[in-house]
Amino acid sequence: MVGFEDVQAAARRLAGVAHRTPVATSRLLDEACANRVFLKCENLQRAGAFKFRGAYNAISRLSDAEKARGVITYSSGNHAQAVALVCRLLDVSATVVMPAAAPSTKIEATRAYGANVLLYDPGHRSREEIVHDMAGEGGLVIVPPFDDPGIIAGQGTAALELFQETGALDRLLVPCGGGGLLSGSAIAANQVAPGCRVIGVEPEAGDDATRSFRTGTLQTVQNPETIADGARTSSLGHYTFPLIREHVDDMLTVSDEDLIRTMRFVWSRLKLVVEPTGVLGLAALFTGRIACQDRRVGVILSGGNVDVAAALRWFGG
Repeated sequence: MVGFEDVQAAARRLAGVAHRTPVATSRLLDEACANRVFLKCENLQRAGAFKFRGAYNAISRLSDAEKARGVITYSSGNHAQAVALVCRLLDVSATVVMPAAAPSTKIEATRAYGANVLLYDPGHRSREEIVHDMAGEGGLVIVPPFDDPGIIAGQGTAALELFQETGALDRLLVPCGGGGLLSGSAIAANQVAPGCRVIGVEPEAGDDATRSFRTGTLQTVQNPETIADGARTSSLGHYTFPLIREHVDDMLTVSDEDLIRTMRFVWSRLKLVVEPTGVLGLAALFTGRIACQDRRVGVILSGGNVDVAAALRWFGG
């Protein structure tokens, strides 16, 4: 599995490569949430999201022979961009399988970083099947978006940095799709801030992780209809499910309306561009889905790769 020593090793590997993103605070946000809030701004990370951490940690550990074969992955956008950028930095060829309905900005950015992008229709064939077939035929190395020890350890460095800057926190709110960021963050929190309650947040339409957490049985969801495109995963993974069950204190969901309300506030009052998936954790606090007051609350803003045209429609509505 993955332990705190893996997160520490990832932090050393990422030093000087990943941005040590700022922790933002706001009196207006504190008043709106009735708590002292610390925002870890991974929307300002390289490639626009926390995914750069895990992708670099995983790919940089490959042998020279594996790098020479090239890598392949699947993603709705942020992991795609991260893998593409990391591969450009390390001179490794990258192939990325993306849903045709992914935000055009994410598809274009992935191509701009130099990756070969293959679009697919989720209604006809799973991305995992496509990737495994292509990897077998071409000898490519698969770099999963979340269910991989190297990915999980890399993502955990975001929370580690947050605690290093803020000290002890009472709550840590983390977006959850496939659970890589949540798993790594919870591992870090359990070690450096054992009194902190770690809470994962996912969209209502894609509540598989919450159901899995509560039942102890892995649950699935198919192509959930939510604006949080980074959390449209079908289920937690072989690694992330048990890690979340072991290290996370609670799971909950928020609606798309909650996400839009929170995005509007963050964009207009905090002057931070954050995507819907990126505000999952903050939305739970901002809209009152979490009942706590006068606490020190850390929140990971996981990404800022938003389709501006879509955001204008959401805000206009």
